[in-house]
Amino acid sequence: MPENKTKPTRASVAGYIAAIDDEERRADCKLLVKLMSSVTGEPATMWGPGIVGFSSYHYKYASGREGDMCVVGFSSRKPTISIYILAQGPAQQKLLARLGKHKMAKACLSVRRLSDIDMAVLRKLVEGSIAAIRKLYG
Repeated sequence: MPENKTKPTRASVAGYIAAIDDEERRADCKLLVKLMSSVTGEPATMWGPGIVGFSSYHYKYASGREGDMCVVGFSSRKPTISIYILAQGPAQQKLLARLGKHKMAKACLSVRRLSDIDMAVLRKLVEGSIAAIRKLYG
């Protein structure tokens, strides 16, 4: 089975964020670092070249594929910020309905700017995601 390409690295989170050209996007990413560090109690770590992740868990699928991944994280993509959370179940769906302007696919929440969403709701989504992942994977 192929090895997971997305792994924690020693790359600098501050360097990754500093390299973002758009000033507002840079500020949004700094705010996400503060929010996710606060919720997880963990420092930010680069996962691969483009994901800022927090904490980690080990997964194993029925297919036999297994690996490690950050519990929550984000990436500055063009034209959105991808926020990696698990948002399943009725409670998480109700929060998504109150979040603001976003798109959600599987475990990727896409927002253009943090000013487009309710940050208190995002915090609750992140907290719910962490709880769900811990319940699923320990």
